[in-house]
Amino acid sequence: MDYQTILVERIGRTSVITLNRPEVMNCVNARATQELGHAMEAFANDPDQWVAILTGAGARAFCAGADLRAIAAGEFKDPPEAYRRWGFAGVVRHYVSKPVIAAVNGFALGGGTELALACDLVVASEHASFGLPEVRRGIVAAAGGLLRLPRQIPLKIAMHCALTGLPLSADEACRWGLVNQVVAPASLMDAALRLAARICENAPLAVRCSKDLIYRGLDTALDFPAEAWELNAEYCARLMASEDAREGPRAFVEKRPPVWSAR
Repeated sequence: MDYQTILVERIGRTSVITLNRPEVMNCVNARATQELGHAMEAFANDPDQWVAILTGAGARAFCAGADLRAIAAGEFKDPPEAYRRWGFAGVVRHYVSKPVIAAVNGFALGGGTELALACDLVVASEHASFGLPEVRRGIVAAAGGLLRLPRQIPLKIAMHCALTGLPLSADEACRWGLVNQVVAPASLMDAALRLAARICENAPLAVRCSKDLIYRGLDTALDFPAEAWELNAEYCARLMASEDAREGPRAFVEKRPPVWSAR
């Protein structure tokens, strides 16, 4: 695809996907939805790319949500194919088994917060803020914000965000567990890339197995009935049959760095 609203850069085994509409605070229109969905799918299917970083261009905004001008112009009357398949921005219902890091460089409001919630890890600039202001406009956060937020931070804090529409600062978001790390604005991408590199040191199949098992196990009974343990056994058996599961212990015994094959 000839991208017009996003940039994609491959740095080693990390794909950096940048929403590139800074003139409108990286709001998402129909074109951006198609392109983000396509880029995420390309990342998912590329065996040489193990981690993705999702960020926004410029220092002001990560993403300020949906492009209301595009909506008013009728761009979403016939939703783009990526929206129908994968939800807002082609991302919020687009499950990828590889890790995805949000590098939040400024405002992440409405759909921007929902994009961050859809990622596995979040690194935020000190100037970043998060919020679901939809109730202040007579609407609701329909792109997963009301579903994911109370799963990622305490219920009362999620309720306060959803019912008042007031934002959380980067430090507040970190305190409640929505953000993993807060850094100076100039250090944001370096911090996100360091986190990605740390993940890429590990066996890619084991990383993906861990991500899948965490998400599938979240709402699964742990002890009675023991559904979670059945999932655990299923995933672990599959992983232990891989070449990487043999390479890790062998490299340890031979006192050398492992060479992962993702097989």
